[in-house]
Amino acid sequence: MTYDPAAAESAPWQVVIIKHGTRATTRSDAYMNYAFYDEPDGPFRLDYFLWVLRRGDEVIVVDTGYRGDEGTRRGREVIIDPLEALRAIGVDPAAGHPVVITHAHYDHIGNIAAFPSSTIHLARIEHEFWTGRMGRRTLFAHFGDPEAVAELDPAVGDGRLALYDEQVEIAPGVTVTKVGGHTPGQSVVTVRTSVGTVILASDAVHFHEEMDRDMLFQSMADLPQSYATLDRLRQSDAAVIVSGHDSGELERHTPLAGPLAGLAATIGEFR
Repeated sequence: MTYDPAAAESAPWQVVIIKHGTRATTRSDAYMNYAFYDEPDGPFRLDYFLWVLRRGDEVIVVDTGYRGDEGTRRGREVIIDPLEALRAIGVDPAAGHPVVITHAHYDHIGNIAAFPSSTIHLARIEHEFWTGRMGRRTLFAHFGDPEAVAELDPAVGDGRLALYDEQVEIAPGVTVTKVGGHTPGQSVVTVRTSVGTVILASDAVHFHEEMDRDMLFQSMADLPQSYATLDRLRQSDAAVIVSGHDSGELERHTPLAGPLAGLAATIGEFR
């Protein structure tokens, strides 16, 4: 069969959702000003994810999870090392696959040094924020990972850090869009799959309840923009919106068998 580049570019992607960590907390810790909702507090669980997009031989990694030592320091359970999880599905971090960092919080940009040949896509304003003075203020810095941000320096030096302002197409069928709110450069990834358009909302939507009930996560850099982003996502024509931390996210999708059974799920066919 003759290889058809046009056909390959029009083929759908598969999304792989990988859970690498978890944390037990309370609703009042998860939601901003929870007392305003006038309802009882209760137990709550956050899960931590990274995502892989794959199509034929193509792979795009979306976020890189938290480093084990950083997760442990913060009291997060490390279920599986993110790099080990990637290798379990045949993704070699050193192979040069493109990496998208949706925002530069510790649980999304850890392990970035393990991708020494990858082009790293990050919103320009996000990079400027975390390398500037404001990112060192306590209420922001609590969620940052200065070590990981510093590990972007080699990518800057050899031209692998690809900064975008509003939107960029990473590959045919994969677009990254800055939406802001949670952080100045918080971005979402729109993916064409066999089941329709999928939006990886990352932390623009931590939990589905956030969209369903117009509740915001405890840490938002820009409250009006956070609400506007929820409205924008609700009005999208996406077939599926994937949250950044919902503990029920895997159960919404097709379980992945094999070495990551119980820790991963897929959306769409892998061709």
